[in-house]
Amino acid sequence: MERDMFDTMTMTKVLGAVCGTLLVFLLGGWAAETIYHSGGHGHGDDHVAGYTIPVETADAGTEEVEEGPSFEEVFATASAADGEGQWRACSACHALENGANGVGPHLFGVVGRDVASVDGYNYSGSLIAVNDVWTPEELNAFLESPRNYAPGTAMGYNGMRRIEDRANLIAYLQTIGG
Repeated sequence: MERDMFDTMTMTKVLGAVCGTLLVFLLGGWAAETIYHSGGHGHGDDHVAGYTIPVETADAGTEEVEEGPSFEEVFATASAADGEGQWRACSACHALENGANGVGPHLFGVVGRDVASVDGYNYSGSLIAVNDVWTPEELNAFLESPRNYAPGTAMGYNGMRRIEDRANLIAYLQTIGG
C-alpha cells in the first residue's frame, strides 16, 4: 500500500515539474516578445524605422526613369512554349477545358473573349465594370496586378512581375481554343 502511494506521489511531482517548466517557458516567451516588439502595436506592417539615412543625389528633380520595352514589343516576340511553364501557377484555380470551371472560370479561348461571358460562373462586379473584352493588352494589365486592375476583384492572385512572363503566358493562352 505504501508503494502505490509512492508511485502516485512521484508521478504527481513529475507532472507538476513538467507543467511548471512549460509555464516558465511560456512566460519567458511572452516576456521576450514584449521586450522585442515593444510599443503595443501588435504584429503588422506598421513598423517605422527609428532613423533615416539621407542619400545624396546629383539632381533629384530632373532624374529620368528608364522604361523598358512596351508590352506590344515584348508580346511580338513572346514564346507560347515558355508560357506553358507559366500556366502551372494558373492551373491551381483555372482549367483550359471549355466549360470546366474551377475556383476561377475556365480559360479556354480567353484571349479575345468577352469579360464575364462564361456561363455558370459568378464574376465579381468590379471586374465586369473595368473591361469588355480580354485583349492581350487587357490581360497583361490584369495579370500584372489583379487588385490594382479591378479593385475588389475576388481573384486572390498577387500578380506576375515580369512583362516577359505575362507575354509568354498570354501567347500560350492564345493557342488554347483561340
